[in-house]
Amino acid sequence: MSRSHSRRQFLQSAAGGAVLGLADLNLVSQLPRISADEVKLKPDVVRLRPEIEPLVRFIEETPRERLTDETIARIKRGLTYQELLAALLLAGVRNVEPRPSVGFKFHAVLVVNSAHLASLASPDRERWLPILWAVDHFKTAQAQNIKERDGWRMSAVKDSDVPPPHRAREAFVEAMDKWDVAAADVAVASLARSAGADEVFELFTRVAPRDFRSIGHKAIFLANSWRTLQCIGWQHAEPILRSLAYAILANEGSNPAAQDSPQDRAGRQNRELAGKIRAEWRDGRTDAGATTELLETLRSASDLDAAKSVAEMLNRGIGPQPLWDALLDSAGEVLMRRPGIVGLHAVTTANALRYLFEASGDDLTRRWILLQCASFVPSFRAASVSRGGSSNDVLIDRLEPLPLSSPADAVAEICADISRDKMTAARKVLTYVRENPDPKPLLDATRLLIFAKGNDAHDYKFSAAVLEDFYHVSPEWRDKYLAASVFNLTGSGEKDNGLMQRARSALA
Repeated sequence: MSRSHSRRQFLQSAAGGAVLGLADLNLVSQLPRISADEVKLKPDVVRLRPEIEPLVRFIEETPRERLTDETIARIKRGLTYQELLAALLLAGVRNVEPRPSVGFKFHAVLVVNSAHLASLASPDRERWLPILWAVDHFKTAQAQNIKERDGWRMSAVKDSDVPPPHRAREAFVEAMDKWDVAAADVAVASLARSAGADEVFELFTRVAPRDFRSIGHKAIFLANSWRTLQCIGWQHAEPILRSLAYAILANEGSNPAAQDSPQDRAGRQNRELAGKIRAEWRDGRTDAGATTELLETLRSASDLDAAKSVAEMLNRGIGPQPLWDALLDSAGEVLMRRPGIVGLHAVTTANALRYLFEASGDDLTRRWILLQCASFVPSFRAASVSRGGSSNDVLIDRLEPLPLSSPADAVAEICADISRDKMTAARKVLTYVRENPDPKPLLDATRLLIFAKGNDAHDYKFSAAVLEDFYHVSPEWRDKYLAASVFNLTGSGEKDNGLMQRARSALA
């Protein structure tokens, strides 16, 4: 089945989904469409393509308390899922600055693909919910941007400075190497207008994961924006890529190209290490013992030494899959041992790096990304320790299963335990997955709980990463990976979020 055909089927089913009745649609369906000339943009603000500009303006200008109802009214009049997804991402990059850090309020942008993945995996009747939640969340970030960044909006490109197409690639590489924001902005505009999508992706893949600043959000932004662009279309790429380049160049205030910051050392070392890995590295053997070995290394090694260990294992014939098993499970262990914001980003960053590893077509870049993930996991471990807070000494490969009280109601039991006692829930997950090698009912239940009870962008980002990477971990290590994830999943005992409460009231 072609991508366009499958997408068309999804959009048709999504448009027919039963997220109806969130408001009195007989009333709001009479609201007129907002046109491009109803309001005027300031001349220095970036303009979008004319077919999407009015919808983006609608999202930007409509007050939060009316936005969900009026969006649903537009859906009833024919607004497609793809159009709404595109407008939401573009509204985010135009109205939310990825500074001072690529995170916090900028999650309104980072979460768009996660909401999209949740929609794709949802039952027909639920498919509009994640994207409607993300539209509502954008308004919070927009308000925060006004407060924190004095109403920053993406400016228009200075076209007189945009390099010609034959110079775009060289100009972009040079600007990113020098951490030159202004030069990178015009270079990426030229690339978006003249280069192929795959070429542009490869160039970004070589820089997004190069440093640990913003705890992995740079790599997450690249992976998520690239995936969303494949759905909404490359014609919308320019402002998104400009935002991405700006985000990747975030630093501590001094030019990293002119100093030896600890944040950059692993990336630089791993460039050299990647070139010393044997050419046949992809043909290495599967070895569960290697996964255990690397897990142990990652518990104590520095970011530099962990990457050296991975390079050495590849050169002695270990294949990439057992190493990814260790990296993904080790990220889960960071979360399990010290639940919180750092641990959950260890998981979502490992997910982004694994995606970039698989999507890249450059052999050297793929080796480098694998080494970067090996360096990032110890960095997350150290960052989680420095934050303090509650901790435990459990090791992911030594977690003991716990029998289920009611095997017939195992999913409900585990979901309830996630709210009551996450360690108990984790141990029961081990039992459940071992008895159900494809635990789709549990995965589906945890996803629907996010729709009903999630109140934060991290709920969507984290669940999308975990439910995707469960199938990228080897079968003998999946149960442990999913068990660790419950330390940031939402349980059935949490309160419903505001959107779902409105939905239930309207559908009653």
